Amino acid sequence: MFSHVMVGTNDIERANRFYNAVLGVLGAGEPYRNTNASGKTRLFYRHDGSAFCVTEPINGEPACAANGGTIGFKCSSPEQVQAFHDTALAQGGTSIESPPGERESAFGGLFVAYVRDPDGNKLCALCRV
Repeated sequence: MFSHVMVGTNDIERANRFYNAVLGVLGAGEPYRNTNASGKTRLFYRHDGSAFCVTEPINGEPACAANGGTIGFKCSSPEQVQAFHDTALAQGGTSIESPPGERESAFGGLFVAYVRDPDGNKLCALCRV
């Protein structure tokens, strides 16, 4: 359904360090770095047919997190969810909501963890249990 998800950052090098570490837990490699015609840098992480992108806003305004928005990352195990969470915290992210753990949902049992990246974007790591 989606070709990619893109979030903004106010510090592309900080975002690069954060997402290299956090997405590395999921098996994503180094991003493709691109500078667009307006001189703004974008990072494109590709993994398992999906793309996650981080960009300096092209309109020159500060990046801000979506209120009510969450980006979910599929994990293969509760241990990978925990590693995603712990790596995010070690890279300057913030743990939010409940501690990582099992939750019931309309989709069945899940093991989830929620964090905010250094720019305030809400991220969720999850796997089915």
